[in-house]
Amino acid sequence: MSDLARHIDTLSRANVLCLGDVMLDRFVYGSVDRVSPEAPIPVLRVDREVPKLGGAGNVAANLVALEADCRFVSVVGRDGIGGDLLALLRREGVSDGAIVMEDGRQTTVKTRFIAGQQQLLRTDIETVVPITVADRVLERVRDLLPEVGGVILSDYGKGVLTDELVVAVIAAAREAGRTVVVDPKGRDYRRYRGADIVTPNRKELMEATGLPARTDEEVIAAARHLIATCGIGAVVATRSEQGMSVVTAEDAVHLPAEAREVFDVSGAGDTVVATLTAALSVGIDLVDSARLANLAAGIVVGKVGTAVVRSAELLSGLHEQEWRHGEEKVLTRDAAAERAERWRLRGKRVGFTNGCFDLLHPGHISLLKQARAACDVLVVGLNSDASVKRLKGDSRPVQNETARATVLASLGCVDLVVIFGEDTPEMLIHALRPDVLVKGADYTIATVVGADFVQSYGGKVVLAELVQGQSTTNTIKRMKS
Repeated sequence: MSDLARHIDTLSRANVLCLGDVMLDRFVYGSVDRVSPEAPIPVLRVDREVPKLGGAGNVAANLVALEADCRFVSVVGRDGIGGDLLALLRREGVSDGAIVMEDGRQTTVKTRFIAGQQQLLRTDIETVVPITVADRVLERVRDLLPEVGGVILSDYGKGVLTDELVVAVIAAAREAGRTVVVDPKGRDYRRYRGADIVTPNRKELMEATGLPARTDEEVIAAARHLIATCGIGAVVATRSEQGMSVVTAEDAVHLPAEAREVFDVSGAGDTVVATLTAALSVGIDLVDSARLANLAAGIVVGKVGTAVVRSAELLSGLHEQEWRHGEEKVLTRDAAAERAERWRLRGKRVGFTNGCFDLLHPGHISLLKQARAACDVLVVGLNSDASVKRLKGDSRPVQNETARATVLASLGCVDLVVIFGEDTPEMLIHALRPDVLVKGADYTIATVVGADFVQSYGGKVVLAELVQGQSTTNTIKRMKS
């Protein structure tokens, strides 16, 4: 199982406090077959109406879909829509125990009228003024902080997140040692000073900084401007078809977009902030948390309307991603050496093993799993076709090096594959300088190629247990018989 797959399994242990503007999203579906005689407008024959949690409510719903616990804090009006919203929260498995009701406030409801796949009209009913019950909201937040591992501020600009409340919540969360992630609104991010992460999209990043954000370099510059001027720890910028960028004062990582088909981007930011914070709250590092959020965003934009991503979908999407990116895990020696050095700079232990891997069998899988367990990232050296022929005879290999590399790269326990043409991997080992060198227990440390070199700089040599009776040669003999 890959690291990201293991991370997905841990999301069910997440406990996140979500504070922000909740709203009711109503989707009215129907068909149009005539124009109104009263005006040149279509007549929608309504078939059904679907209510969904919107705004910060969609963030909470995404947390629940990931099987995380969500402590949801927001404000609704004491009106019929507010009552509908509370009932929907309960139906969706989101606790409404920390919802504050405010007299005289109109609960936000957005109604979308849709014919087929075409949205005809949206109507908004709302009160967009600062709340008058901020003290009660802050009291609920402080009561819940000891129970959670992370805090989301989901700002839709409807008035729940007043300047004073944002300052107080961030201060309380920092005092409690909780990670604060903000899905921002508006142009002045100084109001989020002290937050660990903000998650603007490309347009929001440009509006907040007055800087361009089209290329990787421009995004980094704009994000670091926010970090420097607004006192924010990091920026995770979503960039539509260009993917996602994770920027700190010292480092930057760009993640490619994962969407296969895009039907509706509404609510994708909610999915990103929910997944990112859930992952961070259980101790997953920022880049891997962003990878999960990026994967979730690629799934949710393939759905229609305000939607969520479930853990099973995330795992399925990861498996598809690993198959799709298999070829990207096959690199030349020089490119692999650069990748290994970047991994080490991030504190990862680089492992290495090698072989022909002609017909993959349980013995190979056992070796690879043991090798991966001994390190953080595993590089597999693969003998080229010419090398295999010299070592095994003219009848080998059964599968060519491209096929063998593709199969190895599809395995979750393999992080990189490098094809080498020499009879031994010694030159490759010198280029990679692995921290851990793994071979089967049919060798001794003294006979493992590269062992002396790896041990000379403090590396470790591991002899993996063998699975008895498993070999490619025996498999071919059985096939011929």
